[in-house]
Formats: sequence, C-alpha cells, structure tokens
Amino acid sequence: MERSLRVLFVCLGNICRSPMAEGVFRKLVREAGLEGRFQIDSAGTGSWHVGEPAHPETRRVLKEHGADFPHRARQLGPEDLEQYDYILVMDRENLQAVLSWDPAGRYRHKVRLLREFDPQPGDLEVPDPWGRGRAAYERVWEMIARSCQNLLEELVRRHALGPLSSHGR
Repeated sequence: MERSLRVLFVCLGNICRSPMAEGVFRKLVREAGLEGRFQIDSAGTGSWHVGEPAHPETRRVLKEHGADFPHRARQLGPEDLEQYDYILVMDRENLQAVLSWDPAGRYRHKVRLLREFDPQPGDLEVPDPWGRGRAAYERVWEMIARSCQNLLEELVRRHALGPLSSHGR
C-alpha cells in the first residue's frame, strides 16, 4: 500500500484558521472515503497558544458544520517541512515565516497559500478572524471550505486516488 499523503495547514497561532482548515479537510476526506490515504494536521508559526484548544468560535463553526475534532495547538518545527508533502498557509506573513525555516529552498515546492485553490481567490489570503466576531469565522469557513474542496480534488487527480464519492459534494 502507498504511503499516506501528509497535509499540514499553518496559521499564526494554530487556534483559528489552521485548525478550521484541518477540520474541513478531515471532513471532506472522510466523506470521500479516503481517510486511509491522508495524514492531516495543523500548526502555528508562533508559540503563544501551544497546548490550547481551538478558539471557541472556531470550535463552534466546526461543530455546526459537522467538522469538529479534538485539537491542541502546536508550533511548526523544521521537521514539519521534511515530513509533510503539502504545507498550506493562510496568508503571506505565515508563508514567509514557513519559508524562513528553509533558507536553502529544499522544501519551497511543498508550501502554498491555501487560497490558491479557491475558485473565488480574491487576494489569496485567509483573513485572521480572531477578535472580529462570529460572522468573520463564518466567512473564513466559506473560504476554507471552497479552497479545501478544490485542494482535495487536485490531490485526488495528481495522486490517482480514485473518484471522489458523491456524498462528499
């Protein structure tokens, strides 16, 4: 059997955007019947929230959409660049932070902005909803859900994982 694809989502503190993306992607993978084909995680570029659960609004949105999962924030480490096949970051600041862990550029090909997969990309950044209220978390969910759906479809095609199940759409 082939090795699982390893996908990592990254934001600043790993309590809002990246755990939301992890939850969305886990749900999509589960609905597509591809759970055994992926390892999915998230991390933050900063250390402020290490060990904490996701932000309460993130947890609420994930639960309302059937995408909740147990989460504890962790910080990105240099080993993540080597271990993960795809590293999806939420904004340009985090893109630069991740790339700073790789001065030789060995892993640059693995790192992308998540919204590069959004059919409505706008400025390619997922805005940080922290401190902006409930509606901001819903808007972020929508961006992430669109992007993760296209990401999954791209990975299924690229790695010949088979057709997506119809109930995942």
